[in-house]
Amino acid sequence: MRLSILLTSKYRLLSLAAIVDVFETVNRFLHEEGKSELFEISFAGASDTEVIPDSLSHIAYVPIGRGQSYDLIFIPAFGQVDMAKTLEDNRCFIPWLHEQYARGAILASNCTGAFLLAASGLLDDRRATTHVDAVEKLAAYFPKIKLEQDAVVTHDANIYTSGGATSGFHVMLALIQKCCGREMAIRIAKSFAIDMDRENQAYFGHFSPMETHDDELVMRVQHKIKNQFPEIKSIEEAIADIPASRRNFVRRFKQATGLTPIRYLQKTKIEAAKRLLENTEKGLFEIMLCAGYNDMKNFRQLFKENTGMTPKAYRDKFAMRFEPII
Repeated sequence: MRLSILLTSKYRLLSLAAIVDVFETVNRFLHEEGKSELFEISFAGASDTEVIPDSLSHIAYVPIGRGQSYDLIFIPAFGQVDMAKTLEDNRCFIPWLHEQYARGAILASNCTGAFLLAASGLLDDRRATTHVDAVEKLAAYFPKIKLEQDAVVTHDANIYTSGGATSGFHVMLALIQKCCGREMAIRIAKSFAIDMDRENQAYFGHFSPMETHDDELVMRVQHKIKNQFPEIKSIEEAIADIPASRRNFVRRFKQATGLTPIRYLQKTKIEAAKRLLENTEKGLFEIMLCAGYNDMKNFRQLFKENTGMTPKAYRDKFAMRFEPII
């Protein structure tokens, strides 16, 4: 199988290296079993020459062009970037992706690489996911996608997407199982210490609200929520002194932040509860009050909706525990 990995502008090196490492390991295992190596791995880029990281310089580089034919194409994750500009810088790959897909190639993205697939239109009306902290932006940029924000891996019509960072290993496992069988997928999972049963990425999310816009009224409410969220019980309390109609302000707020005010308030409260569960030994009732809730059933329900876990399970997974230093 001809496997091509795109060298996009602003790719994340960790994502690139992981793809190479995993599929080279599959080839090595096949070789050890006396079988032919399956994957012919190469990089594809937009220029005639490309600077390849030293650790990956043994991988062939082929500029994209017409008439090429690949079986499997990976789009690595992007780093911390201006996504709109990055997509524009990578627009040259879009016709090539359409051509390869029409020729029968399987397309796969790691993490925020899904944005380039989305920009191509190939994800329109198809299931997709991306990094849990980027799902709101993906939904805002590309509303035609059937976004599954908590999914670790999606598969729709020979197009695969994965959630954040290490979820890229899960999309690779899915493709290895498809191409080589489950036994090889299990062997790779054990070799790279990958938990195969992860089905939800919601608990990895971190709420980092957008505060770089220039809407002063929205910013005023954001600051009020940030500083007074435990006391704010409804969105009407947060916007009571805003000189705009509720409907108009909700529209402006969502345009500036990607979220409705009530969703923004909810995420702020749940994020506060998560930090307390991670870093303190406070009881659940006290944490609920500190986060601004007064009904335990409602708090548990909202916490699970936002994280995919109960508060207790979240604490068991992420609570800070220090071993004594001897």
